[in-house]
Amino acid sequence: MAAAPHALAGEVVSARIQGRRADVGGTLFKYALLGALLLTIAVLAVLLYSQVDRGSEVLTGRLGDFITSKYSSLSTRAGIKQGINGTLTIAAFVIVIAIPLGVGAAVYLEEYAQKTRLTRFIDVNIRNLAGVPSVVYGILGLAIFARALRNFTGGASVMAAGITLAVLVLPIVIITSAEAIRAVPDSIREAGFGVGATRWEVIRSHVLPYALPGILTGTVLSVARPSARPLLIVVGAKTGFFTGGDLGDLRDNFQALPSQIYQFSRLPESTWGANTAAAIVVLLVIVLAVNSAAILLRNRFEKKR
Repeated sequence: MAAAPHALAGEVVSARIQGRRADVGGTLFKYALLGALLLTIAVLAVLLYSQVDRGSEVLTGRLGDFITSKYSSLSTRAGIKQGINGTLTIAAFVIVIAIPLGVGAAVYLEEYAQKTRLTRFIDVNIRNLAGVPSVVYGILGLAIFARALRNFTGGASVMAAGITLAVLVLPIVIITSAEAIRAVPDSIREAGFGVGATRWEVIRSHVLPYALPGILTGTVLSVARPSARPLLIVVGAKTGFFTGGDLGDLRDNFQALPSQIYQFSRLPESTWGANTAAAIVVLLVIVLAVNSAAILLRNRFEKKR
């Protein structure tokens, strides 16, 4: 029995959609992207290997002592405990300040605010702020948080650095959260409204849980964003070491891992080069661990969704 005309037409359309003709441009673009990915991984591997090899004396000989020891004038006894404490405390400032404000702003812009000229103007400026170089935020933190508000922050303190980095990542948190909320299908909102839920109930019980993987990934990656330049500008020429554990220390001089690496690099290479490389490796491990945690959490929430 001969096939029906509409069946033959369906086969022709299916063959066209599946692209049985050779797509030379698409293939070349695909392999160009793959080459860029492999090149990036290769550069990262070379840099990581060079630093591991350079700091092998510290990484293999006294890694535990290096992580748990405080700064010392002797390279054989110096550690990065204060730098890790300061880095984690600054990250806590970013989490407490930037994430609630960023997610709240994104929810308001996407779910409550009317699409007017004002909201479009605000959206454009948020995207522009996300592209501002981090050194500009460092100057902002030095001028406002470390000097103009020194009575509140204590000057070049861990509080000033934490607020500066929170302002730095705030536009990124808003943009990533807004994109995740915008990706939620309207049918989910309509289903909530259809059973009599209020707008807030729909956002809380439907929109935010659906958008949570994207929000979480964007916010965690923004916290792991390299931020050495703002820290160095806020610190200036002052030298201090944040010990942690006391709220009063938040207004004292501080030390973060990027600024401690910078200080190590200014000392003689023959005696401090291994410490510098080892501190760089520890910082890279922390950043990669945070990124990996973001991926795992995203996958977990996507499975729940």
